[in-house]
Amino acid sequence: MTTSTTTTTPTTRTGRTRSADELRALAAEGADLGEVSADEIVRWLAERVGSQVAVACSMADGVLPHLVSQQVPGVDVLFLDTGYHFIETRIARDEVAQRLDVNVIDVLPTLTLKEQATEYGPDLFARDPARCCAIRKMEPLAGALAGYDAWVTGVRREEAPTRTTTQLVDFDERHGLIKVNPLAAWTFDDLTSYAGTHAVPLNLLLSQGYPSIGCEPCTQPVEDGADPRSGRWAGLAKTECGIHT
Repeated sequence: MTTSTTTTTPTTRTGRTRSADELRALAAEGADLGEVSADEIVRWLAERVGSQVAVACSMADGVLPHLVSQQVPGVDVLFLDTGYHFIETRIARDEVAQRLDVNVIDVLPTLTLKEQATEYGPDLFARDPARCCAIRKMEPLAGALAGYDAWVTGVRREEAPTRTTTQLVDFDERHGLIKVNPLAAWTFDDLTSYAGTHAVPLNLLLSQGYPSIGCEPCTQPVEDGADPRSGRWAGLAKTECGIHT
């Protein structure tokens, strides 16, 4: 297995290999495949884009990294290390790095938590969660994605009303590359079934009432049957960090 690295961006990447028009055309080609299986979407991605692919993983589980690595061995897996993660999430991150044929890259914000507190005041997540997410997630991710032609996410339609129209393949206008969501049609049961079949790491919090796992200060467990993302920024109007909106 490959070993993980820790860096703000994939340092071996010098930039995209295709123009925006070429990537838009490829995204349209992928969209024309329709509602095919996750395996088929990843196979198409491997054939048409190759190793210029990154997987974004919150480390709620290792399903997506495992799925993609079957077609793209050693694929880069981007972990947004906000500095606020649960210990269980860090354990899952280490298990994914050690047990799967992937290269985990810790994508770090420009500011440390101490520097952020100095500039914006303590506990920015409680006073302005959108700004905190921008600093610790969105801006670092944008820099990391600049080196790839496509990125793969684990977004699923059943997770929240804001995600019901998620396409399997799309062009990400914000980041200027192909966005692939092979698990879009999957249920939570599909996810855990795949993990069990393939002995894929799962975050221990999934079995403790946390169907959606983000930063520790902004994530709470949810009741059975509730919106899986209702524990994220509970009590606030905010439902997304901004990455997928």
